[in-house]
Amino acid sequence: MAAALLRRTVAALLLAILPWVVVSVQQPARAASLVQVGSFGTNPGNLTMYAYQPDGLGSGRPLVVLLHGCTQNATGYFTNSGWRKYADLWGFALVLAQTGSANNSSGCFNWFQSGDTTRGQGEAASIRNMVAHAVATYGSDPARIYVSGLSAGGAMAAVMLATYPDVFAGGSIGAGLAYRCATSLVQASSCQYGPTNRTPQQWGDLVRDAHPGYAGPYPRVAVWQGQSDYTVVPANGKQLRDQWTNVRGVSQTPTATRSLTGGTTLTVYGNDDVRLYEIAGMGHGLPVDPGSGPDQCGSTAAYFLDTICSAYHDAGFFGLNAGAPPTPTPTPTPTPTAPGTCVRASNYAHTTANRAHQSGGYTYANGSNDPMGLWNTYTIHGLRQTGTNHWVLADSEC
Repeated sequence: MAAALLRRTVAALLLAILPWVVVSVQQPARAASLVQVGSFGTNPGNLTMYAYQPDGLGSGRPLVVLLHGCTQNATGYFTNSGWRKYADLWGFALVLAQTGSANNSSGCFNWFQSGDTTRGQGEAASIRNMVAHAVATYGSDPARIYVSGLSAGGAMAAVMLATYPDVFAGGSIGAGLAYRCATSLVQASSCQYGPTNRTPQQWGDLVRDAHPGYAGPYPRVAVWQGQSDYTVVPANGKQLRDQWTNVRGVSQTPTATRSLTGGTTLTVYGNDDVRLYEIAGMGHGLPVDPGSGPDQCGSTAAYFLDTICSAYHDAGFFGLNAGAPPTPTPTPTPTPTAPGTCVRASNYAHTTANRAHQSGGYTYANGSNDPMGLWNTYTIHGLRQTGTNHWVLADSEC
């Protein structure tokens, strides 16, 4: 009887413990979450700072600043934009700036007010101080700071790239507007709903005047524009293209064009200096693509539109998937090799040696355009040279 009682007691204890063990194994806790930062230095723009650091993130990692659109907030942008997925996957921190009705009745960043779009002033200065806080507190790499935003946040991203080119290595502008397209609310409406008559040189001068005397490299820029956007009309995407190609010193004539998912056309300018993503049939919002695929992200909500995962392509453009910053003004030098030479290396190494090139986060062999997969330091392929700057996949040979 005593033995039977003991067996029943042990069985009962196991039944009580087992569900907890199963849940603990199948659903591990993830400690990292979006947190509000109470103090980040002077705050002349009256903004709120939020930050996200993936579990186990060490120092020396990149940082991406995210800027929400009108009527949105930091939490919603963090939840729906898809950036958290790649921060966890590739190891970088996020800072989200938030404005509110005290600054603007619609909760928009004041991208059109001179007092908020001038270096050292207003909202621009507050966002800059958030970056400084992240570098000092989280150990973020000051050479790998990027900014991305939607609508008014996209226009504010352009402000940050123009006023602080010494801080940001690159940026992404979603349904945004060119820097200093407007300096008043009345002008803002004109910019949103119609094209502005300026030459690329005049657009570029507006950026150069934002930080007089600056002689360093300007950030690389990606522009996202829905072709059925009636809030920020498609002309704004081309004006941003004109502005940043001029600032980067490259032609407005494309160097490459590709068709991507979601009705997206990617046009590349210079040596991947500027990208223009034009999405057929998309209205006003940030492109997302819910799903579990490596190039899928985000969730649909107001102004988060199911077309293509912009965060995935931007992270690749910034070089975050390779663990190293993109070169500000890439000038790859061909590696001298004899015809027939076979080289086995990572996709990242192949591109830096000018045996391959990357577009949209994917790698292609020079000359043959053989697809090689994701642009990173982990994917390894063999390439064989068959002519001047002409390489083919040769995994079975080298």
